[in-house]
Amino acid sequence: MARFLAFGEKFTTLPKGIANRLNIVLPVRNIGLVFLSLAITLLNFDSSAQNSSQNGASRKFTVCIDPGHGGTQPGTFGKFTKEKDITLKLGLKLGEILEKNMPDVKVVYTRKTDITIGLKERAKVANDNHADLFISIHANSLPENTPDQRRQSIFGTETYVLGLHKSQESLEVAMRENSVILLEENYEEKYQGFDPKSPESYILFSLTQSANHESSIYFADLVEKQFGDKAGRKSRGVKQAGFQVLWETAMPAVLIEIGYLSNTKEEKELSDAQVQEYIASAIFRAIRDYKNKVKSLN
Repeated sequence: MARFLAFGEKFTTLPKGIANRLNIVLPVRNIGLVFLSLAITLLNFDSSAQNSSQNGASRKFTVCIDPGHGGTQPGTFGKFTKEKDITLKLGLKLGEILEKNMPDVKVVYTRKTDITIGLKERAKVANDNHADLFISIHANSLPENTPDQRRQSIFGTETYVLGLHKSQESLEVAMRENSVILLEENYEEKYQGFDPKSPESYILFSLTQSANHESSIYFADLVEKQFGDKAGRKSRGVKQAGFQVLWETAMPAVLIEIGYLSNTKEEKELSDAQVQEYIASAIFRAIRDYKNKVKSLN
């Protein structure tokens, strides 16, 4: 784990371990911001925990699992799989592992079946349940007109946090994932004129760096470390881009691309139950470590 500097200590490069994985450009800043955001997460958790439910039980640390796409929104395609099916299986497996190994954690889902649900509605599930973490699960793919040699050479995991994309590749991923908006009724009114196909629309995301941003980066790095070090996946690092579903949430949030369906070998792996178990277990360990870090700050 990367070393945390003393409060007030400055750095000009990111700590080793995070720097190797972050595909984002950050200005020189005070490490106190990291502690501030984690402290805010902790305070939010503690404040909610003090509010007991009607039966007298303390509020649990809550994780919202969002299996991407679903219903009439299939997402990307492989040669024999659909993104919506892979993400649902992975999301349910992650929830099962959490509920079995962390009974003190409440798990909520944006969907547990093959249904259509909008991006705003997904975020609303997390917000309404006062989730401490929002995890949106997706599968990546290169465009069909990409030369096959390149399609077969690109594979691996990526974990995104909300931010202004720093590469054309990140912009294309965000635009593809956000394009499901166009399938929703009254999307122009619902999303206040946001056009998922217009690069200009993504400028607004550069203005929404919330107090949860650092906590999201911290959790995203935990996820990618688990993928690369323990789950046998190729980690392509932590990245940032303007994902509508992350922008709508009110807690630390990440969007995980678990692999590329355009890569034949990886598509087969992502369809394998044991590989799905490895990936879900990696995300579980990241959640466990994140929760323990938040608890240790108390």
